[in-house]
Amino acid sequence: GKPVFIRIIKEDRELELWVQEADKSWHLLKIYHIFGMSGELGPKTAEGDEQAPEGFYRVYPHSMNPRSKFHLSFNIGYPNAYDRKLGRTGSFIMVHGDILSIGCFAMTDARIEEIYTMVNEAFKAGEQYVPVQVYPFRMTDERMLKERDSEHFDFWQHLLPGWQHTETSCSPYPDSD
Repeated sequence: GKPVFIRIIKEDRELELWVQEADKSWHLLKIYHIFGMSGELGPKTAEGDEQAPEGFYRVYPHSMNPRSKFHLSFNIGYPNAYDRKLGRTGSFIMVHGDILSIGCFAMTDARIEEIYTMVNEAFKAGEQYVPVQVYPFRMTDERMLKERDSEHFDFWQHLLPGWQHTETSCSPYPDSD
């Protein structure tokens, strides 16, 4: 029943589950390997592009799907307001069970049970939403310098404050969706 947030690093195929303690401090509870994910580094731009998104999202109680065809799932909330402002389209981007996925994040059935339970219990305890941060890679200064010629560099600059905030404060970025 504690507050949680999720951080995904696409290049490493990792989903981090963070938990807030009674003293309001956050700690990384567990890192899960993402078994199935499609696309390349860079944001999702269109329905059917088989690309996993990047950005700041929110899972709401109504986003939980206990009857998913992929065992259990929850919708991360793509597209958010920023994505829609840029004309990006798509829907039903999920964290789910199974090991295969196109555009979503497949965790295996056993792992989604753990993640789903933690998110669901946060809602039962009164959380209004669970933040989800999706990054292309670990956004270190060195890596950002290496990516400066990427077509996605300006977009990644938009994500960088979120990464830096979590790295320095060990808490979710106060995103505005």
